[in-house]
Amino acid sequence: MASATIRGAWFAALSTTALTCIATPACAQESIDQGVETTNPNEIIVSARRRSETLQDTPIAITAVNTAMLENKAAVNIGDLQGAAPGLLITQQNSGAQAANISIRGLTYADIEKSQTPTVGVVVDGVTIGTNTGQLQDAFDIAQIEVLRGPQGTLFGANTIGGVINITRTKPTMEPGVKAEFTYGRWNTWAAKAIANYGDGETWGVKAWYFHNETDGFYHNATRDTSDGWSKGDSYGASVLFQPTGSGFDGQFTIENVVQKFNPVVSNLTNSSELFCGLIPAEECNRNNTTDLYTTFGEAAVSTYHAPDATLQMNYDAGAVKLTSITGWRHSREAQTQDFDGSSVDLYYADRRQHYTQWSQELRAAGNLFDGFDYVVGGYYFHSKYDLTQYTRFFGFDSSVPADEFDSNPQFVNGKTTSYAFFGDFNWAFADKWRLSFGGRWSHDNKKLTNAFEQSGLIGSGDANFTKFTPKIGIDYRPNSDTMLYASWSRGYRSGGFSPRAATAETASTPFQPETVDAYEVGAKLSLFDRMLDINLAGYVSDYKNMQQNLTVPGGPTGNQTITGNVPGGAIIKGIELDGSLRVTPEFRITASGAYMKSHFRNFITDGVLGTDIVPFDYSANRLIYAPKFTMSLNADYEVPTSFGKIVATAGWRHISPYDEQISAASLTPVTDGSGNVTQVIVNGNDPRVRTTTQDLVDSSLTFNFDLGDTEAYFRVFGRNLTNEKTTTHAFTVAGLFSFGMALEPRTYGATIGIRY
Repeated sequence: MASATIRGAWFAALSTTALTCIATPACAQESIDQGVETTNPNEIIVSARRRSETLQDTPIAITAVNTAMLENKAAVNIGDLQGAAPGLLITQQNSGAQAANISIRGLTYADIEKSQTPTVGVVVDGVTIGTNTGQLQDAFDIAQIEVLRGPQGTLFGANTIGGVINITRTKPTMEPGVKAEFTYGRWNTWAAKAIANYGDGETWGVKAWYFHNETDGFYHNATRDTSDGWSKGDSYGASVLFQPTGSGFDGQFTIENVVQKFNPVVSNLTNSSELFCGLIPAEECNRNNTTDLYTTFGEAAVSTYHAPDATLQMNYDAGAVKLTSITGWRHSREAQTQDFDGSSVDLYYADRRQHYTQWSQELRAAGNLFDGFDYVVGGYYFHSKYDLTQYTRFFGFDSSVPADEFDSNPQFVNGKTTSYAFFGDFNWAFADKWRLSFGGRWSHDNKKLTNAFEQSGLIGSGDANFTKFTPKIGIDYRPNSDTMLYASWSRGYRSGGFSPRAATAETASTPFQPETVDAYEVGAKLSLFDRMLDINLAGYVSDYKNMQQNLTVPGGPTGNQTITGNVPGGAIIKGIELDGSLRVTPEFRITASGAYMKSHFRNFITDGVLGTDIVPFDYSANRLIYAPKFTMSLNADYEVPTSFGKIVATAGWRHISPYDEQISAASLTPVTDGSGNVTQVIVNGNDPRVRTTTQDLVDSSLTFNFDLGDTEAYFRVFGRNLTNEKTTTHAFTVAGLFSFGMALEPRTYGATIGIRY
């Protein structure tokens, strides 16, 4: 009945044509103040194709979200965008600092190991973040976020087969000014944030900021009778902008540091089918994956994270051509302990210490070759290295012994990645109202990984090269200024590599192979009623080949090991999407999005263990992970002018149908031959503990804006997840031993007070 109601609401919404893009014409003027270029208050300017063009003139599926929307939602980080753009999921997992599981159109890779690269790229001021760790960016100092759906390998790199979240932070205004706010909410959560600008108003400006976030956490630890899941973090930095008048040159240098300390808590999902259930108290076993998630039993754990970074972007407009250079450096240092079994008995406790450094350099040239033909061409270099030392207290039964004392044979992993690429992207208006878009990227990746134990010595090492050319081609037709129809084909590529958790010489030295996605898309973008109503529609088919998946296979000291392997048959993903906005009156705005997706594996067969035998396991009936069948959002903003300023009321609803979070086994069906020998095992879907519930998330806020001469003050009250949905954001089963999960933030509320001038 519930699903039928949702479908009815979906089709009713479609029939009203009130579904258009998240970024609205009414918000365009807000972007001017935040440093995002715009030419008309009824147009949103995006840089999705490394050009400045209007949202409605960009022939790809893209959603833009600006500062006003983030502030009205009381967004904490980009995870609050989950469900707001078609087919977009952003969930947090606390196995790594600022770690995000991001999925677009069912394409994701939920792994925080530094040797593994994301399928969805997060790009901050032109610099790609090379790992899942660090992707969950703060939402306070953001001018605009663009969510690009589908492979974006031509312009944004090899590991963006699912899409890109392109984040533009505010530039120095070059004028004296301050923006500061203080927020307090449930769970003793508070944040204090400030940005200060200064400059000469013409040629130079400097921006400095400091953010602090802190919370006691929304879990309760029954063993220690205390709050669990606490965290506190600081982010600070400065940015200098220099643009000599009349020179055609501008340069911006930014340096910052992120410092976090938090409690990486997990909830116990172990059941009677797993070994650990017989070793822990009965009340800690066979718990549900909804309301029980918020009571924990594990011992204290802590993670510390230091992540400085620097970016230098330079542009030179020579008239016929514009040259751009973007240099990026990021470094992180992490030390994290974690009670992975989540019980009061000391069974599996890890101490992970790691370092990661990346350098990147991009050079681009853009211009018009002749009237009706424009281009972007360039080159890209990326290098990263990391090391991991992991101490494990396995069946220690004594939490007073530190893991680095218990484990005299810790694991060491060292890895390096070196990549370079050359790319080109071209638009040719070859006929009246018709335009051809085409391009490609040639990428080369070298991956190295060494896996060893301190006493046991080398497990194995690998060194492999991967090279791929990824083309794209599209065509669009514009019968009038308010209509665009387009079709495209693009190929996405994600490099191969080596398995950091491999436990045998063979698996440690055998690379997993690259994966590719061939994406076919058709779409329409309509602007109606003097651009007060925008309707964007896209339909797509993604042919996912050689998909990379984490697999549990025989081998290693414990009998099983987790490696990264390829699914030769891959998967097929199909879907339709709508998003957009309707300006009902100058004060009343409705925005909405929706996506329907259907996906399935093809020939997903890998080796597994049945008793003492190794036989083929067929996972073809399992669901893809982080691939909900249906998502929808509906938001309304109402602005009321007052004698003291204005009041803005915002309410939003996000619907996300159930989705799985791990490739696992609900049950097994052996297939035998005439002699009774097992020839294959059919896996009957994923374990239900790693499946979320249906989520209907309701958020709202009420903001009072006060005009005080040259200063604007504001007071906001807000609520998130007002329906108090309770489910997992990440869940995992571990080789028949134990299972754990992490919980969605329950109902929360708070207030913010701030000023800007």
